[in-house]
Amino acid sequence: MRIISNETVALVIDIQKNLFPHIDSHNNLQANCKILLSGLNVLDIPVVVTEQYPKGLGSTIKEISNLITNFSPIEKLSFSCCGEKKFLQALHEHGKRNIIICGIEAHVCVLQTVMDLIERGYHPVIIEDCVSSRKPSDRETALKRMAREGVIITTYESILFELCEVAGTEQFRQISKLVK
Repeated sequence: MRIISNETVALVIDIQKNLFPHIDSHNNLQANCKILLSGLNVLDIPVVVTEQYPKGLGSTIKEISNLITNFSPIEKLSFSCCGEKKFLQALHEHGKRNIIICGIEAHVCVLQTVMDLIERGYHPVIIEDCVSSRKPSDRETALKRMAREGVIITTYESILFELCEVAGTEQFRQISKLVK
C-alpha cells in the first residue's frame, strides 16, 4: 500500500521533557524526529500531538514543539491516544486514513494507539527510527508485535520520499537536504 500525502496525517506521541532523557538513544530519536517533522512540514502534512499526563511528565520537548505549526497538544491519561475523545475528534476532522506515527514509549502508548487505530479502520505507519522506549528490548518486542498485526513499519527517509513521490521538485530538493 502506497502512502499518499493527501491521505495522511502525522501523530507525535508523548515526546515529553520528564520522560525523554530516560529513553534509549534519545539523542538519535530527537534528531530523527526533527528530520521527519521538518520533512512533513515541507510536504504540508498535518501533525497531531499528544501529551501523557503533562503535570507529571512535562510538556513536549521544545526541539519537537518548535517544529509543529499551530502547536496545540492533546492531553491524555489513557495510554492509547484513542482513549481521548479530543484525539479521535482531531483525526475525524482531518479525514485522513493513513497515520504516520513517531513517539514514546513504543511498547506502551505507541503500541496501544496502533492497535486501537487498526480497530477503527485507520492505517498506522510506524516510523521505526522515530519511536523508542526506555529499554531496547521493549522497543523491539513492540515493533515485532505491530508487524505481526500488519502495521506498516518504515523509516523517516523512506516515508518522506514516498510522500514526495517524484524527484526534481522544490519539495524533493528540500527533503534531500534534510536527509543528507
